Amino acid sequence: MSAPTATAARPTISVTGLVKSFTDPKRGTLNAVNNVSFDVFPGEVFGLLGPNGAGKTTTLRILATLLKPTSGTAVLNGFDIVRDPGRVRQQIGFLSGETGLYARLTPREILSFFGEMNGITGAQLKTRVSETMDRFGITAFADVRTDKLSTGMKQKTAIARTVLHDPPILILDEPTSGLDVPTARTIEQCIVDAKTRGKCIVYSTHVMEEAEYLCDRIAVISDGSLKITGTMQQLREATGKQRLREIFLGLLGME
Repeated sequence: MSAPTATAARPTISVTGLVKSFTDPKRGTLNAVNNVSFDVFPGEVFGLLGPNGAGKTTTLRILATLLKPTSGTAVLNGFDIVRDPGRVRQQIGFLSGETGLYARLTPREILSFFGEMNGITGAQLKTRVSETMDRFGITAFADVRTDKLSTGMKQKTAIARTVLHDPPILILDEPTSGLDVPTARTIEQCIVDAKTRGKCIVYSTHVMEEAEYLCDRIAVISDGSLKITGTMQQLREATGKQRLREIFLGLLGME
């Protein structure tokens, strides 16, 4: 995927000096996120990569206003996560590492419920739910209870819920984890379509090939700190390596 051409445009997401500290009884105060700063622009897929425990999920949860930063802040579509978290939530679709679906509800009921929560009602809601289910191949199991669905079916439903209200910002934490190739391809295509329509997307994944294909720019985070940020070409020039996997391992000191 190509980098955004109009980098002079105003960023949709601007993260400045983000810090999140936790207190461990044995190890004292730990910075899960340590002075992280980056911008993400309209029509851009920004990859946030890191090993488990690196701080990427904590960063995404802070952006989604599920966690409060210890210091620093972020502005999403003009709204500050600290001063105006309610307005931030109206700007985003957030997919966490766990689908968080209601087991006793069907996909149709889940999508209708979340649509209403986001102010979509009546005929518009019915149309939006139907179109979204068709788009993700959910219609065939739309009225089956979620606890009876496969992992792929649940993930399709979770992604559909995330994009149903057509937010300008998508924050996606490992959206294709555990999925088969056809289902992962459906979700990748959704992300490409969202980018084409000018959405701002923050994308976390452990699949290097996926990140290389989807992301305009990539940031690698380890021990709570950003190690590098740039396009694939910039990362190659900075490290002297070609494959994202090798770039990633080298930045983590695991060559």
